[in-house]
Amino acid sequence: MFRGVRIARLLAPGRAVLVEAQRGRKSRTDPVAKSKMGRIKVPPPVDPVEMVVLRERYADYKLIIRALRLEFKEEVLRRKYEEEAGSMAEERMRQEVEEHRNLMEFNRQENLRLLQLRLVRMQKETEEAQRTKLEEALQREQQQQEFVRQKEEEIAQLQEDAKNFITLDNLDQRIEEVLDNPKNYNFAVDKEGRVVKQTMLQ
Repeated sequence: MFRGVRIARLLAPGRAVLVEAQRGRKSRTDPVAKSKMGRIKVPPPVDPVEMVVLRERYADYKLIIRALRLEFKEEVLRRKYEEEAGSMAEERMRQEVEEHRNLMEFNRQENLRLLQLRLVRMQKETEEAQRTKLEEALQREQQQQEFVRQKEEEIAQLQEDAKNFITLDNLDQRIEEVLDNPKNYNFAVDKEGRVVKQTMLQ
């Protein structure tokens, strides 16, 4: 057997032992052990008087147990009948009605409590919505004022720039100014923005 265990370990390294090392039982064909070769099984002696007494006591015991079982069974059946159709049924019905009334009262109180919580929550949500709406209105008004201010600044800038516009009244004057002060736009600049090359005016 141990050789088989050793072979199983060699065939399956790293795994659990495939054959358990335990003591086997004797088969039917094995001979009798040498230590029990001449043994003869003899039953223990029985006292006849003791046997009679034991039989009587066992009969009394069975009779008492049977009577107790019948008594318990009768008690269980009687209680079951009283629960179904007797005074205990009425008491149970009254208890169920009382329990139902208590549960309905508890349900009503719980509904009132939840209603109050819901009303408080709805009031807070309404106040929060009004506050948010007021903040949005103030923000829109500030944006409108900022827009109006920007437009006023643009109008003022346009009015300032309009002083330099060329009109029919100052057309001759502007032409003379341009002729007197010619500008050369033909030039090249480097990456730093300095003029590196410029042509001469003809």
